[in-house]
Amino acid sequence: MGGAEGEREQAGVKTFGLIGSGNQDNLSMYMELVDGIFLNQIMLQIDPRPTNPRINKHVNNDVNLRIQNLTILVRNIKTYYQ
Repeated sequence: MGGAEGEREQAGVKTFGLIGSGNQDNLSMYMELVDGIFLNQIMLQIDPRPTNPRINKHVNNDVNLRIQNLTILVRNIKTYYQ
């Protein structure tokens, strides 16, 4: 993402508060998104009855934990819409 498109995406996510603090650089904001923790928190606000509430909160650049968090997110989204 670059330019205006990236700014629109960040503005949409910032409305949820956590990333909108303004005290973070772009890399920190990006990492909060790709580790799946922040997106799972948003999904929890949308549907407080998750099928699997256990996400990995300390990903530390571990690709497997990141994939696991995003898999949980996708599963919760599918459950919400079924």
